[in-house]
Parts: sequence; C-alpha cells; structure tokens
Amino acid sequence: MPNLTIRLRDIAKSFGPIKAVDGLDLDVAEGTCVGLLGPNGAGKSTTMKVLTAQAIADRGEIDVLGYKLPEQSKSARAEMGVVPQLDNLDTTLTVEQNLVVFTYLYRVPRGERRAAVERALEMASLGDRRDTRVDKLSGGMRRRLLISRALVHRPQLVLMDEPTVGLDPQVRQEIWALIDSLRAEGASILMSTHYIEEAERLADTVTIMSHGKVVASGPPAQLVAEHAGREAIEIYGPPAKLAEAEAAAIAAGLRTRRTGTSIAVLRLDSANGDAPEGERRPANLEDVFVLLTGEEIA
Repeated sequence: MPNLTIRLRDIAKSFGPIKAVDGLDLDVAEGTCVGLLGPNGAGKSTTMKVLTAQAIADRGEIDVLGYKLPEQSKSARAEMGVVPQLDNLDTTLTVEQNLVVFTYLYRVPRGERRAAVERALEMASLGDRRDTRVDKLSGGMRRRLLISRALVHRPQLVLMDEPTVGLDPQVRQEIWALIDSLRAEGASILMSTHYIEEAERLADTVTIMSHGKVVASGPPAQLVAEHAGREAIEIYGPPAKLAEAEAAAIAAGLRTRRTGTSIAVLRLDSANGDAPEGERRPANLEDVFVLLTGEEIA
C-alpha cells in the first residue's frame, strides 16, 4: 500500500440544515495528484476547509501528513501549502515582499530565506516582476504568485482550491505547466476544480462529488471506461428528433446525456451493432460527470 498524505474516513459537515459533506472517504497517496470534481455545492470547498481546520468536521477521521486533525492542525499546516480559491495577496506589497512575508510565516530558516524566495520567483516566472506591486499584476501573474507563495517552504502536500478559476485558456495552460512541474518534484496535490479538462489533464485519480457525497473515484480513463464506454455518438437536430433518439437509445439499454443542442449516446461497445446514426467521438470524463451528477458544468 502506498503512503497516504491525506486519509479521510466518514467525514460529515453541516451548516445548519445543509449537509455540505456527508460521509466522505478520500485518500491522497504520496506523490500523486487527486482532483476533486463536482458542481457548485458539491462539497469541494468545504472539504478543503476541513483539511485546513478552517471548518471542524461534525464527525469522521482526518489524517494529514501523519497528523490527526483538528487536534494537530497547526503542525499539519506548517508542512502543507494552501492555494485559496479567492486571491488574498497583499496588494500593498511587491511580489518579492509577499514571498518574504511567507518565509517568516512558514518559519523558513533565516539562512535559507533568500534562496526560497528566488526559487519561488523562478517557479512563477516572476523574476522580472519582483519589485512590482501586486495590484499592478495581471490575473494570471497573481495566480502564479499565489501558487508559488504556497510552495516557498517546499511543502510535502499542496491543497489547491479552484487554482485556475476565472482565468482565460492561455493563462490556464501556464498554471497547468506550473502544477506539472510541482508534481514532477514529488509533491502530493489535492486540487478541487470545476474544469473537466483540468482534472483529466492533471489528476492521477479523480473523485467526483455531488451533494456532499462521493459518487465515483478512480483514474480518469478507468472512470470513462466504466461509466461511458470507449465511444459515443453525438446526435444533432430539433428537439423532437433528439427526444426520439434518446428514447430509442434507452430502450436499447444504452446510456445517454443531453449536451444542449444534441444527445450523446454512450456505451456503444454494448450496442451489438444497433448504434444510431450520428457523429462518432471518444467518450470522455465530461460524459461521466454529467451522467453521475445530473448537472451541467458550471
């Protein structure tokens, strides 16, 4: 069995009558990237807050880096890096000053602080912006700084809550490259995201949540094969045609999903040659997401 940097068992957290997390089990093995995927209100951000003791679970067992939470949360936090969903950089300070502050907060030894800051600047590709005040940076630069700030003390575990939220596709690719380099160095990553392609591209395993519960977990390719099959057919047309195609597919024992102006017919490997006419494509993680959560992507 691989060593686990995170082990959650039967975690529950409610806010009044709302069950934000309900019976969550989650493992993050050492040196892997796990993606938390789910629609709004699925429980992803609450899970992150429980792991940093910003929220205290109502029940369950929480082990992070060998520490029991919430009792030993201070020790666990010292050895992890946290990239919040909301930008909380100090806009009155420069890029370099923001990093220096966190070398103190993370208790980086005095003799190692300069090297830690330089390493973080290089990782974020912000060396030429070291003296720029944060409020003068673009959104992508600020997000890279948030990530590098969380890594300034070389943490064993990094929690990323929606690391590329609100960024355009080009900047998102830059962040993906940064996360790839982090994983290549052997760090463990737990990343919550709304973006299907982000989870498929970066995560070794994906946990899909809906209404506070885990509905599926495993490597992306395995989840696709299990729930959607290898191939899908996309059928386009007026609503009446789509309804007819959907009914025929369901009657034939095939799974379907709506995709706005089309119907996707899945699990064609079990169609026995009776597949409907349409545009063939590989099944993907988005198909699985919609099948299991009943939600369109936010």
